[in-house]
Amino acid sequence: MSDTYTRVKNAMLAMQRYSWEQGFAAQALLEAGETELMLAMAHGAVMNRRQDGRLGMLWNEKAITDPGANGEAVWRAFEITDNEVFKNAAHKMLEYFMVFAPHTEDGVIYHNEVSFDEGFSPLQIWADSCYMIPPFLAVMDELNEATKQLFGIMNYLRDEESGCMFHKYDAGTQKFVRRELWATGTGWLLLGTAKLLDEAKRVGDITAYETLLQTGQEVLDCMLKYQRDDGLFHNILDKPDTFTDGTSAMMAAAFIYKGLKEKRLAGRNYKQHADRVRKTIAKNIDEFGIIHGVCGAPMFTEQGTSAEAQAAWLIMDAWAK
Repeated sequence: MSDTYTRVKNAMLAMQRYSWEQGFAAQALLEAGETELMLAMAHGAVMNRRQDGRLGMLWNEKAITDPGANGEAVWRAFEITDNEVFKNAAHKMLEYFMVFAPHTEDGVIYHNEVSFDEGFSPLQIWADSCYMIPPFLAVMDELNEATKQLFGIMNYLRDEESGCMFHKYDAGTQKFVRRELWATGTGWLLLGTAKLLDEAKRVGDITAYETLLQTGQEVLDCMLKYQRDDGLFHNILDKPDTFTDGTSAMMAAAFIYKGLKEKRLAGRNYKQHADRVRKTIAKNIDEFGIIHGVCGAPMFTEQGTSAEAQAAWLIMDAWAK
C-alpha cells in the first residue's frame, strides 16, 4: 500500500464518527480489501446498536436511515466469521427498515426522528438516504424495496431542470427545507446507485440493472456539467459563490472508475473527469493524511474535514486501481 493510502486510512480511523460515518468508513475498508479492519468496524456498529435494530447509534443520535450504512459491513462480517451475532444484528436492522421505520404514504423512509430546522416537521426526506438504506436492502436480497426507496427519494428531491438532487424535503409541511443542489447529496445518489447495480447484476435482474444504469449515467452527466476545471464542484452545484467541495468530486470519481472497470459507462471520456479529481485532491492531503477542502463535519455548511471525505478517497482509490 502507498504511503498516502496509509495516511488517509489512518486519519479516517482516528476521526470521531456518527452512525453513517461509521458505516461509510467500514464500507470503504471493505472495498479497499481491508477485511480485518472492516470486521472491527462492524463489531463497533453492533456493540452500539439500539434495541430496535439501528446500528452504530451513539449518544442521543436521532437518525432513522443513517445507521443503515453499517448494514453491509455487518452482514459481510457474518459471512466471513459465521458469527450469529453479526447475522442477527443485520436481520434486526433489516426488520427495522421493512416493518418499523416511519415513512411517507408512498413508503419512502424518513431521514431523522426530529427536525433540525425551525418551522419544519420531522417528516423529512434527505438526499443522503440514497446511500444509507438502498445498498443494505439490496445486499439482504430486498432489491425491489431498495429500488423503491432509491427512486422514491429521487421523486421527492431530483430537480427536473438540472437533473441533480436537492437536499431536504419536508413531507409534513410539503415544503423544501433546503432547495439547494447540494453536491454531496448528488454524490450519495451516485454511490447508492453503484451499489444497487452490483446487486442487480448479482441476482440477475436485468430490468432493474438497465434502469439503474440509465439513471446513474444520466445523473452523472448532469452533475459533470457543473464540474470545475480542477475537477471539484461548488458545494451548491449551480452557485459559484459557494465554497468548493472535494467529497462530492471523489464520490463522482468513484462512480466513474467503478463504472469503467465494470464496463458500464460508455459514450464519452469519463476517465478524464475522474483523473482531474484525483490530481487535485492529492494536493489537499496533509502530512497526517487529513483531506482538506471538503464539505466539513459536523454541520456540512462550510469547508473543513470529515470522516466521509476520507472514506470517499479510499473508495475512489480502490476503484481507480
